[in-house]
Amino acid sequence: MRNMQLTVGILEKGRVLATEDLNKLLVTLGRDRCKACFRTLFEHFAPRLKSFFLKVGTNEEVAEELIQETFVQIWRKSHLYDPSKAAASTWIFTIARNRRIDRFRSEKSFVYRDDQYFADMLVMEEQQIDDVYRGELNEKIKDAIGLLSANQAEVVRLSFFDDISHREIAQKLSLPLGTVKSRLRLAFKHLRTILKEMDQ
Repeated sequence: MRNMQLTVGILEKGRVLATEDLNKLLVTLGRDRCKACFRTLFEHFAPRLKSFFLKVGTNEEVAEELIQETFVQIWRKSHLYDPSKAAASTWIFTIARNRRIDRFRSEKSFVYRDDQYFADMLVMEEQQIDDVYRGELNEKIKDAIGLLSANQAEVVRLSFFDDISHREIAQKLSLPLGTVKSRLRLAFKHLRTILKEMDQ
């Protein structure tokens, strides 16, 4: 009864959902196959997942398909979720990243590994990490970007800090889309090396 009351409270319209709320919704979904919980999780995460997919260069049509595929997996696998091991946001974004990787592996249309590494460090739910760690991470990334060439740093800033898609960057800079993607791939490789060296 207490769990039911807690879930009803979380589902109230207009409520700002905290990490603990999202965790409880996902647990309830897995335990009770609660459609209201599923709907609330979808309404909360779908826009965030779309932003993530667009941010790493996925076109809008594919992004929408990946969101649907992600939530199919959430519905099927929610009973496996363990809040003691990960926040709901971490668990859901991991499924989303894996769906994207599987899609581009099968299509062989995108070199995903290096941009995935960097995206994983930048695309995080606000409540997934604490303020101290987020500040340290942002400073580390900014320092690393400062070591890139001007052209590479520009496309990285536009893509990840200004939330501009690859196609929009190409239009903004009057560059071919392929050039933008090439610069980003090179930037990701350099950033991966720089960030690893900073952690040593």
